[in-house]
Amino acid sequence: MSDEPARASASAGLMSAGRETSRLSMVFRYAIAERLGLTVSDLECLDFLADAGSATAGQIAARTNLTTGAVTSMLRRLQQAGWVTADRDPGDRRRVIVTLRPERATELDRPYQRFAERAGRLVEGYSTEEITLLIRHHDRLQEMYLAELDRIRGAGPRDSRAN
Repeated sequence: MSDEPARASASAGLMSAGRETSRLSMVFRYAIAERLGLTVSDLECLDFLADAGSATAGQIAARTNLTTGAVTSMLRRLQQAGWVTADRDPGDRRRVIVTLRPERATELDRPYQRFAERAGRLVEGYSTEEITLLIRHHDRLQEMYLAELDRIRGAGPRDSRAN
């Protein structure tokens, strides 16, 4: 007997759950941005800088899918609000290196703390193999997102495995 109907049903359920998780993630990000007095693009920029340490304006533009002009305006606003510093790259004076101000990092983390604690408790119930599977799944989803962003922007795919 074929397992096709059960597999198709499980796959459809996974896709539905993924879409709902993605939607709720967006709503959550908008709520956090609003609480901090930021736009979602501002928040994406600051989260990226929190992970990366520092980045050029061009890297931020690529990460946030904003034009360089929009990134320039955003960085000026974030700098005036005390969130970031922007300094000329000593190796290439045309480039600007943007860094999240360390004293603001805690403020940026605060809205995520309860969620992070709950997520940690959720993961405690998973085996190492299940966690490894989830990491692999998220890595593949990220590759797919990046490939689709490249396609939408008119570039070729980054990685043929993501197709």
